[in-house]
Order: sequence, then structure tokens, then C-alpha cells
Amino acid sequence: MTFSTTVITLYPEMFPGPLGASLAGRAMERGDWSLDTVQLRDFATDKHRTVDDTPAGGGAGMVLKADVLGAAIDHARSLSPDAPVLAMTPRGKPVSQARIRELAAGPGVTLLCGRFEGFDERIFDGREVEEVSLGDIVLSGGEPAAIAILDACIRLLPGVMGAPTSGIEESFENGLLEYPQFTRPQEWEGRTIPEVLRSGDHAKIAAWRKARSEHDTRLRRPDLWERHTGARDQSASGARHETKED
Repeated sequence: MTFSTTVITLYPEMFPGPLGASLAGRAMERGDWSLDTVQLRDFATDKHRTVDDTPAGGGAGMVLKADVLGAAIDHARSLSPDAPVLAMTPRGKPVSQARIRELAAGPGVTLLCGRFEGFDERIFDGREVEEVSLGDIVLSGGEPAAIAILDACIRLLPGVMGAPTSGIEESFENGLLEYPQFTRPQEWEGRTIPEVLRSGDHAKIAAWRKARSEHDTRLRRPDLWERHTGARDQSASGARHETKED
């Protein structure tokens, strides 16, 4: 089944962009995924094709109009009725690898790209739209974020990555950062590959990788580490609770 994607944007010429190359590009050529772009200005109602207006209450910048957004979303839903609609906005919830896996397992996704000061808030009351962000950064528009989310989804589609297990031991897949990677040459500028990785002892290698993954997550991403240890403790507590009930 083809993973159907739709992007609502003021700049359809930005797509597929980098998604037309490498793994994603080859996957598109095979028909693993498809892309439709929807020009937001096509749903403006005046002769100037106006899509924005000044903020209510005053302030700098312009705001994308709810009536234009609503019509564009309705059109996109007619193309992919079962695809969730995600709005790219720094006010959204940071997208996670778990959410990416959910999206990649579905029929497709529609991405709404913000510009200027963002969206008229009423669009989120009037339409079923999920607000997401890439993190605590502000971009000039939602298009780069949409490309990143599509890339993250496409690489998880069946057959896109060479080996079926390629995505299993990556950062965030188990709630941790991935362990460090090394390759030849064995020595570079006086720095060598850790001896355990050259030992051929798969059990020791697995233990080293697990320890480094936990160590790096604890130091670099204490927020991830806290969630990981909290989830682990909760799971253990739940298991003990179930045992007592038995």
C-alpha cells in the first residue's frame, strides 16, 4: 500500500526537495509513497488571493486566516480521508520517534505548514488538527519541519531501509540515545576503536553498547533518562503488582 502524503503550503516548489533523492527518492520512484502539494492561496476568496491578516488585538506580523485554512484542510482530507492532519508550529507538542512510527504504520499524513505569526487559533477548534513541532526552535516556515517529519516516516516504510533491523537500535527507539559507532581504520590520529568492539564476543559487545547508551543518555539528555528510568520503574512496579494479585 502506498503511503500517501499531502502538504498544504504557500511554497509547493519546496517539495519534494531532498525527499526526491537518496532513500526517499528511490522509494517514491518505486511507489512506496506519494506526494501531493496543496497551494494555500488557491483557497483564498478575494481577487488578491489573500491568506493572512493582522493579529486581532494588535501586534507585529500577520496571521493565517481560519477560513482559508479550513477550506484547504477540507480539500486535503478529500484526497486522503483517513490521514491525520498535522500542523507545523512551535506551539505544538515535540514530535517523538514513537509518534513517527505510528504515522508510518498508517495510510499517510497531511502536513499543514505555518508562516508569519502562525495560524488563527480557531482552526484547531473547527478542524481535527494535531499541533506538532521539531523542538524548541522557530523556523521561517513549517516546510523544513514537514520535510523532516516526512523523511522520518518514509525511512520506516517496509523495504525503504536495506535491512529490516536497521531502525531497531537507533536513538529514541528504546527511549535512549544510540550507542557510539566506529568503523575502519582501526586507528586514526592516535585514537583506536574500543577493544571490546574488536573482540568478537557478541555478549560483551551488547553489554558495552547498552552501558554506553545509558551513560550517554544520562549525560546528554537527562530529560530522556528521567523518562526512561521512570517508565522502567513503573513497569517493574506494575509487574510486581500483578504478581501479588495472582
